[in-house]
Amino acid sequence: MLDFTQIKETCLYIDDLDTAQRFYGDGLGMPVISKVEGRHIFFRVGASVLLCFIPEVTRKEQNLPPHFAKGKQHIAFEVPLEQYAAWKEKLHKLGIPITHEQDWGKNRTSIYFEDPFGHVLEILPPGIWDAGA
Repeated sequence: MLDFTQIKETCLYIDDLDTAQRFYGDGLGMPVISKVEGRHIFFRVGASVLLCFIPEVTRKEQNLPPHFAKGKQHIAFEVPLEQYAAWKEKLHKLGIPITHEQDWGKNRTSIYFEDPFGHVLEILPPGIWDAGA
């Protein structure tokens, strides 16, 4: 049997690279690892990468398979349990409304909020998807 080790990169489709840089880079503190004007901006997220593409460009891709999406996409960011409350406070200080707080049972909750493009983002502590949790 062949095994996957992780999802290495996740992609969102956006319409403004500078807005994405202010929100994800400056606001949420994700380091920018690549930016190509008019095409994409990539951020480091722990051991993973968040790819933000302009869909009108990547749907016409010539060197890689074309890709694009429309509508509300979703990503969940795992944070250390001891930082969960601090992340809630950080969102509040940034003026980012929490749209929902979900109780998953067993003392596990997550918070949902939106980026400037309407994508649904989530912050959750470890354990929610762990086997046997």
